[in-house]
Amino acid sequence: MHEILRNLRAGARVLDLGALTGSFPVDCCPWALVIRLDLESPASGHPDGFVRADASCLPFPDHCFDAVIANHSLEHVRELHNTLKEIARVSRPDASLYVAVPDASTFSDRLFRWIYQADSGHVNPFRSAAELADEITRATGLKLSALRELYSSFEYLNRYYFGPRTSWRLRLAGNGNRTFIVFLSYTMRLLDRIFHTRTSHYGWALYFGHVGEPVETEAWSNVCVGCGAAHSAPLLREIKLVRRRFFFFQYYLCPECGSMNLFTPDSETVSS
Repeated sequence: MHEILRNLRAGARVLDLGALTGSFPVDCCPWALVIRLDLESPASGHPDGFVRADASCLPFPDHCFDAVIANHSLEHVRELHNTLKEIARVSRPDASLYVAVPDASTFSDRLFRWIYQADSGHVNPFRSAAELADEITRATGLKLSALRELYSSFEYLNRYYFGPRTSWRLRLAGNGNRTFIVFLSYTMRLLDRIFHTRTSHYGWALYFGHVGEPVETEAWSNVCVGCGAAHSAPLLREIKLVRRRFFFFQYYLCPECGSMNLFTPDSETVSS
């Protein structure tokens, strides 16, 4: 999404849809007005720029936003068609739209829904990036500009997401133990490289309309188990974060949160 945010004009309006506390830091685009919208209020109260509303009935006038960010939110909305129509209504004709969603056919998303059960909130099971892009274009009139495949770190298994008593499902999946998650993430990426499977894949990031700069479409497989931030393998090597540990294993410390992750080279992926 940062390709869109850093190219916004001064005074631009950005709608962060389904954001709760925010999909990105405000200092990513301090020259823009950012509105965070969610159906629920943050536990800490209403921060500046927060609006509590339903995404399928946005309380904004027509054509008032220069960019809309729907980061891991469309899988949660119960009225997807109306939400897309509302995005089209409040967006300027030359607006930018960023959408990131999970692929419901992947091991990662199936595990997520199995662990969280009714609390997963994934009511829209997207299984094709091409079909989703066509649906968004039909509803909004914005054409697809770029597509990137996203990987999973299984960060959602971390213990701090759960209460004092965990379910038997989580206990079977390591009970939130960070070391277990680190090796699960590494193993799934390794299996993908050897057998050309998609066990470590998460979903897709889709860019619509005017982005402002070329989007790097190569998938980044190194996703932090602590904060979920992805980094390209060449960048991690360039800034000398990749080190050797545990015999032949390589690891890096996440530049965002400092968590330890096992490292794998990036490889070309095929989006579906």
